[in-house]
Amino acid sequence: MNQISKTIEPARASLDPRKFTDPDVTASGAVRASVTLGKLETLWFNTGTLCNIECGHCYIASSPINDRLSYLTLSDVSSFLDEIETLGLGTREIGFTGGEPFMNPDIFALLEASLKRGYEVLVLTNAMQPMQRSPIQNRLLELNAVYGDKLTLRVSLDHYTAAKHDVERGPGAFSKTFEGLQWLVDHQFCIDIAGRTCWDELEPLSRAGYERLSEDLGLTIDAYDPTHLILFPEMDENIDVPEITTECWDILGKNPSDVMCASSRMIVKRKGASQPQVLPCTLLPYDTQFEMGETLAQSLTRTRGAIDHGAVKLNHPNCAKFCVLGGGSCTVS
Repeated sequence: MNQISKTIEPARASLDPRKFTDPDVTASGAVRASVTLGKLETLWFNTGTLCNIECGHCYIASSPINDRLSYLTLSDVSSFLDEIETLGLGTREIGFTGGEPFMNPDIFALLEASLKRGYEVLVLTNAMQPMQRSPIQNRLLELNAVYGDKLTLRVSLDHYTAAKHDVERGPGAFSKTFEGLQWLVDHQFCIDIAGRTCWDELEPLSRAGYERLSEDLGLTIDAYDPTHLILFPEMDENIDVPEITTECWDILGKNPSDVMCASSRMIVKRKGASQPQVLPCTLLPYDTQFEMGETLAQSLTRTRGAIDHGAVKLNHPNCAKFCVLGGGSCTVS
């Protein structure tokens, strides 16, 4: 297992323990903001929390030994794809995240089932050893030949330099990911890149660095297009962050429809569970107050914990820091 440095951010105030304790009101007594699903644009599947590496910043704590979320099977995924059609949800995109999706033994059955139904498919990967195995690459080539730009791989590259990327992912990680990226470029896959904003760099400087890297790879990606180079805000549940009230939308000039849980849901299968569970988004895999039921139909009407008739109460630091204040989203249209 890689020896990973735990953080890059400078020290900040720890989270006030009075915050994010009541789904209805904030520590100040104000009404907590909530978000209603508009249209299910993207349905995410967490393929399992096992990963080939362990990163210091990983919000889901994926690692070679973390199996808190089990591998999803074709049967698990197909039931939700059927439900999308039955309920007429008009979903455009199916996303696969982890862990490392290419460690799931059923991953190609899951991808093909989604692609055959006409969905755009997005796979989040570190492009390292699991993706670079010959059987995996051969299957990827087959899918790319049939479905082309319906399949996109979003490669995690924390920084455009090896020195900073390897701080979080371990020595040699950048080189291995670069090798995987180069293979994807050489075989003309649709590729996006996901970076991070923790380096005390102005965004134009970061994007210029990724632009140079893209040129070195021969990758025709517009580094200034946030739909193809996504720079994620940082998440740390232990660092203080303001709670979001109903008044914050006007104060911040934000619209709740722009928050990820207004257009997406995620499916997970907890270790030992007989059925998968619907969650509001990719960022809250373990917090049971956000469980929305075992089906999409249940998730639309669920009232329990931080869920009210399918609406999501923003009762978590990630809701505030990543989504509302950071403007982050795992789905970028």
